[in-house]
Amino acid sequence: MLRNNSLLFFKKFIHNPKYVGSITPSSRYLANRMVAAAKWEEAENIVEVGSGTGAITQAIAKRVMPKSKVILFEKDEEMAQKLQQDFPQFTREGNALRLVDQLKKHNIHEVDYIFSGLPFYNFSPAMRLQLILQCKEALKPGGKLIAFQYSLQMKNLLSEHFEIETISLVPFNIPPAFVYVCRKPVKFEGEKSYGRHISRR
Repeated sequence: MLRNNSLLFFKKFIHNPKYVGSITPSSRYLANRMVAAAKWEEAENIVEVGSGTGAITQAIAKRVMPKSKVILFEKDEEMAQKLQQDFPQFTREGNALRLVDQLKKHNIHEVDYIFSGLPFYNFSPAMRLQLILQCKEALKPGGKLIAFQYSLQMKNLLSEHFEIETISLVPFNIPPAFVYVCRKPVKFEGEKSYGRHISRR
């Protein structure tokens, strides 16, 4: 299955490198770093956007609680069908640009975690912002967007909408990747947000 996934991923990259972002699926080191940022025993609703061939999905499947609901977003039909075949226990949807509306179809109004494999910086500024705002709206207060990127170029935009808890480098990936753990602020009356201060330097 791993070899088949790598070949499919490479084919999609050649066809559309802007939206795929890499020549090969995420490594297990990257997937494990991402899922380690979640408290699985507390999570009720989990979303993955840009699921691709399921490298991170596989790590999610190993840790998710039976009570939890997982929605996978992948707009490429061939990769989406592969996801449906490999992870029939999860629900599949298409374009993450309509994330909030798609979740409402499943009576989900807020989620605990969003895992993202989307190459945000490859997209147009308008599309990039729309995806970030959709993720922010879908998350519950205190919920987390856990995203990997191949650079630090998204740091400023993400910090405008989330509290960035950590950014860590995963060198054992092609190419090496940064994992952003971003929390949606919890707002109280008279307070801007709740949570520890994160340096923007």
